[in-house]
Amino acid sequence: MWTSGEAAGSKQMQASATKLRAPVIDLMQIHNLVDWRTHLRTLRAWKEQKKFRYIGITHYTDPALDELAAIIRAEPIDFVQFGYSIASRAAEARLLPLCAERGVAVIVNQPFDSGALFGQVRGKALPDWAVEVDCASWSQFFLKFILGHPAVTCVIPGTARPDHARDNFAAGAGRLPDAAQRQRMAEFWGA
Repeated sequence: MWTSGEAAGSKQMQASATKLRAPVIDLMQIHNLVDWRTHLRTLRAWKEQKKFRYIGITHYTDPALDELAAIIRAEPIDFVQFGYSIASRAAEARLLPLCAERGVAVIVNQPFDSGALFGQVRGKALPDWAVEVDCASWSQFFLKFILGHPAVTCVIPGTARPDHARDNFAAGAGRLPDAAQRQRMAEFWGA
């Protein structure tokens, strides 16, 4: 949901359930922390009524990571969604370890930094060692870096192009990088 006020939040959630034709929604999230204190009470009540299986919070900017972490420390939530990529790694310091410690599932958005990563690798070949984790494209390289983090549950890259969707989907197949391989990927990117 992405609105202020209890009534408006309930209306948005009911509209989602109607559009999905679902008696139970798997995950309902408070988008960008808009009026999260109000909505979290409603989410909990609807979860207790078995209208939702899971509840969560989202934000997409690095400055919001501390607030997301504070909410996770103080409130029982099931999911958190935030931006994370091989080039934007602020979440590694506190938020990802906290999610692992608390058992909060992680959805990563903006894995390509709104497409900016592709501009930096245009015309460049993947490193030869990328085959060690079954990478056949830069998209897969970027996504496997994220998916290899033990606290990450899933990544939502978003695309309107079927060929990009197929390429992104392939990142979930084959080997994922272990901690040492992820470090090598990060160092390669940093260089």
